Amino acid sequence: MSINSTISKNLINLENILIIGNGGRENSLAWAIQKNELVKKIYLVPGNGGSERIEKCERIDIDINKKNELAEKLYLLKIDLIVIGPEIPLADGLADFLRKKDFKVFGPGKDGAKLEYSKSWAKEFMEDANIPTAKFWKVKSLEEAKEIIHASTIPLVVKADGLASGKGVFIPDSKDECFRAAEIIFNGKFGNSGNVVVLEEKIQGPEVSVFALCDGEKFILLPSAQDHKRLNENDKGPNTGGMGAYSPAPLLTEDYLNIIIKEIIKPTIVELNKKNIDYKGVIYFGLMITRSGPKVIEYNCRFGDPECQTIMPLMDQNFVFLLEKCSMGNLTGDEVINTTDKVSGCVIATSGGYPNQYKTGFPIKIGNIDSNDFQIFDSGTAQSKNGELLTNGGRVLSIVCQDKDFDTVFEKAYKNLKEIYFDGIYFRNDIGHQVRKNFPKGN
Repeated sequence: MSINSTISKNLINLENILIIGNGGRENSLAWAIQKNELVKKIYLVPGNGGSERIEKCERIDIDINKKNELAEKLYLLKIDLIVIGPEIPLADGLADFLRKKDFKVFGPGKDGAKLEYSKSWAKEFMEDANIPTAKFWKVKSLEEAKEIIHASTIPLVVKADGLASGKGVFIPDSKDECFRAAEIIFNGKFGNSGNVVVLEEKIQGPEVSVFALCDGEKFILLPSAQDHKRLNENDKGPNTGGMGAYSPAPLLTEDYLNIIIKEIIKPTIVELNKKNIDYKGVIYFGLMITRSGPKVIEYNCRFGDPECQTIMPLMDQNFVFLLEKCSMGNLTGDEVINTTDKVSGCVIATSGGYPNQYKTGFPIKIGNIDSNDFQIFDSGTAQSKNGELLTNGGRVLSIVCQDKDFDTVFEKAYKNLKEIYFDGIYFRNDIGHQVRKNFPKGN
């Protein structure tokens, strides 16, 4: 990566960084940021069992909901930049609070986070901005949902309106399954996030993830990625938070990217400004490449997980400068990210039973690993009192590799996965099947 502009004097204070979050996304961000020689310390709140294996990293035990205490602690630590990882604190307005306390924050305010925490608002936003997306219906009762489903002549997707950790989307194969999905949401599976349901036209095509770092007006694109949301191989089973990913996505040609910038990314930022939303953070565009062109499936107000773990190893030491420039509204518009000529892939190892009921607290054993261009980013882990690494979540580890081609990347990832064990470990064997030339036909 190179930034084709002079780094201004106010970009030199980057000694102490705070990253909020406890997943693989935050660990991979810390791993990328620590490469910069200006960075002396990275604090993670709360982090996880693998955070302190990363150079320069230390965990802080403080409740981010106690905002005044948090601010006092951050003043004492002389924090130069705060990066907020997960969607919930963004939706709760933590970035707004910290900015009022004069901290530089990478992450949108509550108004910008609404792109993610209200799917119906996001769909109306796209409608206002004339951004290509699927037709939709916003419904507030099961009876209303059933009426629309019954009358519909097209297949529908059923979504909980609010935050649901990537599990609030149902892709039914029949009207009966649509009814059941709406019933599950309205009956409280996702709490208040299911008070409103979005019914959406089911569109067809491959999915791709695009990330724009935004300073409120200007933006810069990270490498694209594709992730695998379904639990099981052949992209079957329930939706999850993500079972693996790869970057960059070959299907995203220059022509498609130009269309996406012109018809989706720029209109999104223009519409945010029209609504007086000063968006300083990353905008995730979940896209589907349909026969009629790219369409937005969803926005996220943060880095995707596991796409973030996949992309971060492609960044060099200048990455943290981009985050700070966004936090200050200082992008010039001429920055360019030049990644290496390598590609990257990630496979997620989960607890048995995920995304439904699963047990945690199992010891994690890691054997003889090929560590060349390889990272393990802990996602759902904890340390016991005697320092043993334990499972502590549904998605446990992100196994990430880089190499000259995707076949080599995933060959190395799965070879290393054979050296990793915990009770109930589960992972898909076909991550990246779209780009693996040597992947067995028929899978």
